Amino acid sequence: MKITVNKMRTALKGSALALLAGLMTTTALSVPAMAADFNLRAVANSNENDEDYDGLIVFKDFVESHSNGKIKVDLYIGTQLCGNGTECIQAVEDGSVDIYISTSGGAANMFPYIQVLDLPYVLPDDRTAEAVLQGDFVRELRKSILADTDDKLRLMAIGNTGGWRNFANTKRTVKQPSDLEGLKIRTVVADLPQVLVKALGASPTPIPWPELYTSFQTGVVEGSKNGITDIMGMKFPEAGLKYVTLDGHAYMSALWYMNNEAFLDMPPELRKVIVDGFRALQQATFASPKRKSIAAYDAFKKAGGKLYVPTPEEKAKFQESAAPVYIWFQENVKDGKKWFDLLKSESEKAQQQIAAADKADLS
Repeated sequence: MKITVNKMRTALKGSALALLAGLMTTTALSVPAMAADFNLRAVANSNENDEDYDGLIVFKDFVESHSNGKIKVDLYIGTQLCGNGTECIQAVEDGSVDIYISTSGGAANMFPYIQVLDLPYVLPDDRTAEAVLQGDFVRELRKSILADTDDKLRLMAIGNTGGWRNFANTKRTVKQPSDLEGLKIRTVVADLPQVLVKALGASPTPIPWPELYTSFQTGVVEGSKNGITDIMGMKFPEAGLKYVTLDGHAYMSALWYMNNEAFLDMPPELRKVIVDGFRALQQATFASPKRKSIAAYDAFKKAGGKLYVPTPEEKAKFQESAAPVYIWFQENVKDGKKWFDLLKSESEKAQQQIAAADKADLS
């Protein structure tokens, strides 16, 4: 058989390439993948349908990619590593967990001043809340939490977890505070929401979240203070919850903490990646409830639910009736006046900036 020089060259070239590919494969199999310089354990006591999970997915992707693999983030959704706010925050302090998210109510027993975020009607809308939670108010909270934990717990960002708290009940449409009189309203154990419910003429009834569905069914409670995504996620209309008043009395803040030593152990360029990652997480949690609430409100109405939006005059009545809460906070929480004045001033400043921007955009 006659073989040309070109064919021989082609055959030899193919053999050489095959040998090289084999050597590369063998080498790849024998050398382990590069390990990350920093491994972070992030916990959220929720589920994969929650805004907290949406934020963590964005954070994980951002941090791992922008650090070129130097930082690895492992997510623990649920109660695998710790079961509640107090336990998980302590785990972050001792370093067995690196990142954790809590509501203000979930940390109020350790940092009572955090309840300032639950003061009703101080933050009037999303634009104001988002502006305040990206500014100096959060930095002041960070300083206080660091001081109260011997520099162990670092507040990284405040996002959202569920939109806005609104009054919902099984009995009637609530248009003004007098419509709440006599209703048994579920609250968390924290003092401030109980003071608010009393100020509005209703009866606060602390009930654990997992027991709320059956409590509606049995009449143990007749109402709650929840966002629409939580209401529909727990199928509360099937338990008799039919009336929601969109008074928006509290922005559902989510506080994201990190072990301070783990943060400071990183070089400055990786700390910058972490800070930027929490900014991306924050933006994701700002947006997620807005999108999810569209389907949730639609499902609520299809289930026979009735929505009511108070007029400006009616909302002013709610705010006026809630005034005792502001007094209670300032008199009963250490440095309460300082935190109330700071949140109020930051809110007013944000509203002025928004009004100026609107004027420029509308003219």
